[in-house]
Amino acid sequence: MIPGKVHSVIFDFDYTLGDSSPGIIESVNYALSRLGLPQASPEAIRRTIGLSLTETFKALTGPEQAHLEDAFQDHFVVRADEVMADSTKLFDFVPATVRTLSDRGLKLGIVSSKYRRRIEGVLEREGLREHFAVIVGAEDVAAFKPDPAGLISAAEKLSSSPANVLYVGDSLTDAETARRASVPFVAVLSGVTERHEFADHPVRHVLGSIGELPAILPRVL
Repeated sequence: MIPGKVHSVIFDFDYTLGDSSPGIIESVNYALSRLGLPQASPEAIRRTIGLSLTETFKALTGPEQAHLEDAFQDHFVVRADEVMADSTKLFDFVPATVRTLSDRGLKLGIVSSKYRRRIEGVLEREGLREHFAVIVGAEDVAAFKPDPAGLISAAEKLSSSPANVLYVGDSLTDAETARRASVPFVAVLSGVTERHEFADHPVRHVLGSIGELPAILPRVL
C-alpha cells in the first residue's frame, strides 16, 4: 500500500449516513413507558444516538435504574422492529457520495452500534448495499464503541492497514474509537456534536457532511 493514500473509508451510520432519530426516540420512550419510567425529551435522546442501548439507558435514567437495563433493551428492540426501518432515512447527499467513492476504487465499510440487519435493510432499500464490502453492527462485537475491535476488524476485512483507512463519524465516541484503533478520523457535523467539541481529539478534518469528503480525500492523510 502507498503511504499517505486512502484505500478504504469506513463510516459510522447514525447521523453520519442517515437519520434514525424518529424511530429511536419512539422506541426509547416506548421502552421507558413499559418500565413505568418518565419519558425522555427528544433532545436528550438525540444526544445518546450512537451509544449502546445500555449506555443510552444509563444516560437517560441514571445508575439507580441499572437493574432495568436488560428489560429496557428488550422493550426497545420490540418497538424498533416495528418502526425503525420506515423511519430511517439516508441523508440526501449520501447516494451520490457513496457512488463517487466507489467509482474511484475505494473500499467502503460501516462500523456502528446499530444492528447490522437494520443498516443492511436501509441500504438495500436505497440500492446502495453493493457498495459496502463490510458492515459491523451491534450483533457483531463483544464490546461497543469506543472499543476499537469492530473498527479494527472492518479494516482487516477490507485488507487495509490502519494508516490507509479513514473512519468518518459524527460523535466524540467515533473520534475515540478511531484513536484507539490508530485510524485517521474525519468528523462530520451532520449530528448533534458541534465543531468545538472535537478540539481535543485527533481529527484530520471537520466537514459539514460526508458530501464534502470526495473533495478533501487527496490531501486528508
